Amino acid sequence: MSLNHEIVGIDSEPAERTWTETDVLLYALAVGAGQDDPLAELEFTTENSIGVRTQVLPTFGNMIGGGRGRKLGDFDPASFVHAEQAFTLHRPLPAAGTARSVSRVTGIYDKGAAALVVTESTAFDAATGGPLVTTRSSIFIRGEGGFGGSRGPRQDWEMPSRAPDEQLTYRTRADQALLYRLTGDRNPLHSDPNFAARGGFSRPILHGMCTYGFTGRALLHAVCGSQPSRFVSMEGRFTRPVLPGDDLTISIWSGADGDGQTAYFRTTSNGAAVLDQGRLTFTS
Repeated sequence: MSLNHEIVGIDSEPAERTWTETDVLLYALAVGAGQDDPLAELEFTTENSIGVRTQVLPTFGNMIGGGRGRKLGDFDPASFVHAEQAFTLHRPLPAAGTARSVSRVTGIYDKGAAALVVTESTAFDAATGGPLVTTRSSIFIRGEGGFGGSRGPRQDWEMPSRAPDEQLTYRTRADQALLYRLTGDRNPLHSDPNFAARGGFSRPILHGMCTYGFTGRALLHAVCGSQPSRFVSMEGRFTRPVLPGDDLTISIWSGADGDGQTAYFRTTSNGAAVLDQGRLTFTS
């Protein structure tokens, strides 16, 4: 058995995810909050600072969605990598709660040497029934392309021709992947050198979603005035792996988009793009 194309369009079994303030604080630390200055982001890293209300980093929304997905097929788990991630917040996330969600594979696309599998999910507040976050994720599975299918929709993102309006650089820790895996992603690609070698890497790499979280923090502070209520949606494409300990430089270009507001971004490490074709929408 290889890739199971019959799962496209079929909803998963519902799933619940409960989180607490501890999960929220751990996630913030895992994506670098407080790393440069322990006093700078107390609203995201503490729950009992005087005069400070605990808030949730917007990218935590990617942690609470997803149903009990059906099996994609029978292939080496070291053969797939995270390709793209997008999410839309329907309201600011509570510091503790329970979400119910269902996911669906919306497309399997033929990229030649690989297949691209796209999954979408919306998480609803279990107490109120209101929507919390919608996520879209895609993975490349090496060796599963060439089946004659569609290559998928084309992206309309273009690199701005001018210099970035803002640029921030964060340094990841040498043990960043070991810290981030405690938020729930225990894929040994990020901790086991033997497993990483099966994927063609000389050493364990940083989680793409950790890079995504660092980037989301930069966008929150630089574009949204550190206010999660202004952060609406974010999307980006993973283009290269990052090693724990590497620097991440986030370049941001402002722009308008209809009635809302949009910023474009690219994250680089060691001079190469690692999270590209980035788009943020936000409110004023």
